Parts: sequence; structure tokens; C-alpha cells
Amino acid sequence: MNQPYFIVVLAHSLHGRIRRFQIDQKVVFAVLALALLGVFTLAGMVSSYARMAWKVDNYNDLRQETAILKERYQRLLNQAHQANEEVVRLQVFATEVSVAYGINNKPTGSFDSTLTELDTSTLVPTLGESLEAYNRLKTATLTSKVYSARRWLVNTTPCLWPVMGRMLSHFGSREDPFNGHQAFHSGVDISAPPGTNVKAAADGIVREAGWSGGYGKVVILDHGNGLQTYYAHLSRIDVLPGQEVRLGQTVGGVGATGRATSPHLHYEVRRGGAVVNPYGYLAKSAFTTANPARDFGF
Repeated sequence: MNQPYFIVVLAHSLHGRIRRFQIDQKVVFAVLALALLGVFTLAGMVSSYARMAWKVDNYNDLRQETAILKERYQRLLNQAHQANEEVVRLQVFATEVSVAYGINNKPTGSFDSTLTELDTSTLVPTLGESLEAYNRLKTATLTSKVYSARRWLVNTTPCLWPVMGRMLSHFGSREDPFNGHQAFHSGVDISAPPGTNVKAAADGIVREAGWSGGYGKVVILDHGNGLQTYYAHLSRIDVLPGQEVRLGQTVGGVGATGRATSPHLHYEVRRGGAVVNPYGYLAKSAFTTANPARDFGF
């Protein structure tokens, strides 16, 4: 049986010889199929390369945009650092002015660090808190004789619980809630809801009212004869340095600023610059809680 085939004729241009070749039709179709497959393969490779080149181009564009965004972020970060430096300088200036005019006897956070709740804290106030302190300074009455009128000071012995609540931590040696080590606690902690009004335990003059490291927002009252009371971790401060306050007057609100794990008042009493156990005063106070000794032993 004869198979269909193609005849290829080759003629030499010089010698005139003619040669004929018989090529099977299947071979021709196979060659054509392979050629077509090669064309499709080449087209696919070209298309794949084009897509890859497009992706690389987009990737380069994204890298360029990312670099621009990083540059903008760094620029904004530098501006934020500069703003923070300006706030710090403003706070230092405000402190110097307050010291110079006698509305604050020493810079906030510089009081005696011995036997305090936190000796090595590096906590600093936020921008809003610094501006709040600056606004209080602007509205204060600048006078160097804020301690002159003391005739009205009658109830100078702490005789009032600053807030009503349960005692969380006692005076003296205790386990530090942050690191678990034994540490000296220079006052007592009284639990109360955030924002609860904190009352002055006795007549006095505000020696300090502002931010102080681990104390957070703190108010220090001078009751005369070397007796002082501290009200720390406040959420707000309602008095100014040099202001005269009376027994039971609100000086701030309960908070958790500074080195605190929950809202409470850190109440501290100092005599002659040395911390003393506040329980001796609280036990005789008018609004003491029932049997506080059940929470801890004094």
C-alpha cells in the first residue's frame, strides 16, 4: 500500500543535475507541529518575560515610594524630637520661673529621694501634662511672700483620711509589685475609683504640685513645724504651688500616674524630712475605715 508523500526536487545551478527526495507526509506534519509548538513556546517565554519585567518595574516603583515614605517618617520623627526638646526646655524654664518667684521652692521631682517609693525612676510627664503644668504656672499669682500669711493655720496635724477606701499596701518593707523584690514603701496606698476627690488631711500650704518621677502627679502640703503630707499618683491636680489649703479641701483626684499598677492614692507623711508611718494619724482620723489592721499588720 502506497503512503502519501511529498517530493522535493533539487536542481544544481551549474551542473544541471536534478535530485528528487521523497518525504513522508507524516514527517512533514510532525515538523510543522513541532515548529508550531516552538512558536507557542517562544511566545509564552516572551509573554512571561514581559510580565516579569512589568513586575520588576512596579517593584522598583514601590521601593522608591517606600524610600520616600521612610524619608518623610524620619523627617517627622526629627520634628517630633525637636518638639519634645522644646517642651522640656519650656518645662525647665517654667520651673526656674516658679522657683525665682517663690511659687515652688524647688524643681518638681528634686525632693529628697531617700526612702521614697521609687528612687531610680526615669518616668517623665507627657506633652499634655507639661502644657498643663505650664498653663497652671501662667495663671498663678507670682509672689515671693506666699508663706507669710500663716495665722489661719489651725488644724495642722493630719486628722482626716484623704480618700475613703481600702488600704492596699502598708508602710515599710514590702514586695515590689513590679519586680517582686523586697523594697521600702514610704507611705500607704488607699484604693479608690479614678477621679475620686483627694482631700487635704490638714491645713497647709502647697509646697509642690506637679509631676515627680515614680510619684506621677503629686501634691505636697507643708503643715508647719517640719510636717508634710504627700498625695501621689493623682489623675489631676486642683491646687497651685504656694496656695493655702484647709482641712478637707480637694487637692486633686485619684489616678494611676507614675509608677502605679492600678488607680489608688499613695499617702505619705514626713516629719523633718524623714518619712513616718501614716497609720498613727489615720487611726485617729475622723473618717477612718473599719479595722484597717485586718488588711495588714502595723
